Amino acid sequence: MILSRQRPAASTLSGAKEKEPAKKQQKIPELEEFLQNRDYTGAITLLEFNKNANKPHKDADMWIGYCAFHLGDYKKALEVYNVLGKQKNYQQEALLNYACVCFYLGMYKESEEACKKNSKSPLQNRLLFHLSHKFNDEKQLLSYHQYLQDQFEDQMCLASIHYMRSHYQEAIDIYKRILLENRSFLALNVYVALCYYKLDYYDVSQEVLAVYLQSFPDSSIAVNLKACNHFKLYNGKAAEAELKHLRDVTSSGAFSFGSELIKHNLVVFRGGEGALQALPPLIDVIPEARLNLVIYYLRQDDLQEAYNLIKDHEPTGPQEYVIKAVVNAALGQAEGSREHLKISQQYFQLVGSSASECDTIHGRQCMASCFFLLKQFDDVLIYLNSIKTYFYNDDDFNFNYGQAKASSGNYKEAEEAFLLIQSERLKNDYVYISWLARCYIMNNRARLAWELYMSMETSAESFSLLQLIANDCYKMGDFYVSAKAFDVLERLDPNPEYWEGKRGACVGLFQMIIAEKEPKETLRDILMILRNTTNPQVEYITRTIGKWAKDNLVTLQ
Repeated sequence: MILSRQRPAASTLSGAKEKEPAKKQQKIPELEEFLQNRDYTGAITLLEFNKNANKPHKDADMWIGYCAFHLGDYKKALEVYNVLGKQKNYQQEALLNYACVCFYLGMYKESEEACKKNSKSPLQNRLLFHLSHKFNDEKQLLSYHQYLQDQFEDQMCLASIHYMRSHYQEAIDIYKRILLENRSFLALNVYVALCYYKLDYYDVSQEVLAVYLQSFPDSSIAVNLKACNHFKLYNGKAAEAELKHLRDVTSSGAFSFGSELIKHNLVVFRGGEGALQALPPLIDVIPEARLNLVIYYLRQDDLQEAYNLIKDHEPTGPQEYVIKAVVNAALGQAEGSREHLKISQQYFQLVGSSASECDTIHGRQCMASCFFLLKQFDDVLIYLNSIKTYFYNDDDFNFNYGQAKASSGNYKEAEEAFLLIQSERLKNDYVYISWLARCYIMNNRARLAWELYMSMETSAESFSLLQLIANDCYKMGDFYVSAKAFDVLERLDPNPEYWEGKRGACVGLFQMIIAEKEPKETLRDILMILRNTTNPQVEYITRTIGKWAKDNLVTLQ
């Protein structure tokens, strides 16, 4: 009805246009606008709408595949290129794009097969270069490397291989050189920031990343990296807050690119919460997912699961070697396996002595761990002392530092390191308790060691601690605590050796009283300890002590 009224009005009121401006019709964006704004969902919607309306855009299917690829919908892109690869007009280009999508999906064999069916081109060479890296084929890698030219795409490809091989400084040099020539290539700042992140320069990474985020604040890769920097510089809560907007966008289904990365990082930021639900499906999608799941199992003391997950995995970078070394070390110590400990020591040495890691904090930690397993504690301390300032409040570092100091005979500094530890988990560990007890004894504070024993529940570990206290106190001449420890041991296990130890400690203490190095009142405790034993030698010793006490006017009642 409205249309039928407007027609005559337009013909009879010829001056209407002069009196009232016509309403502007909203213009439908062109494909190029969608692509320029990186609105790939909008671009696909437009392409598919026009295609269904029998007004297809030129090369519509190729553009649909392109947009699906950039959206992270690799399965859809794969289907599109698979169909186009069978059409003569698009066969070569579609086949190469199909190979690229296979690469992103981790289908490396299929990618190589499709790639080699294509005629030689710079893109084909770059893809084969990357595939050689994935296959660990050094010969092929060098072969394709020689065909790379001094042009943007090839240099970017070379930089990415440097990055994946942990040659971060070489990658930074290439990116910075390209940035000097092309200031408008803002995305290169993200790559530079990634390299600085890997080099542990988190504050520098944040500064470089800010340049890109000013122009593209919704970039999932950049925001993820910013969150990771916050995690390293601050804590998991600060990191999670950075991801809030991206989580809302990806959970709505409007934009799926990076959703797996967000799921993975949230598990890390939350200290492993939800690891068993989120990480297993991502093992073949995100390389770090396997490593973080191994770390989760290690923290849960599930060493066998951690080992099963890492044993057949061939390490390709320092982090992977370190995690494999840690798993083997933990399993070797738990099972008393020299083979696992030897593998662990070799991996630690490989990383710590490598050119890229030898002067890093992690590299020095690895060398310290290597020498720790070899029980060369003076060498351990050389490396730990060089990084001590970075770990003053780190419980794990102080635990290892204390053990190394004590093993090299420096019990005073060892005690100081142990007492800095705040973790209840470590403080309840028998290794910690036994080393701290030994430090107390060697620093002439044996009564504190005895208090440690008194605070423990009766168990095999408390029995071992008693043995340590009894023997170490005897060596240090602290016969009073030694006698008490041997007395309890003898009552728990009537072993003749414990009586001999108690007898020696009691006689030693008696000698110290005679020499006026111990108070005479301690004689009463000696007699009580001796009378807990039915050995015939007790009567002779007590009679001798009683005679001396009488001669020296010491009351024993």
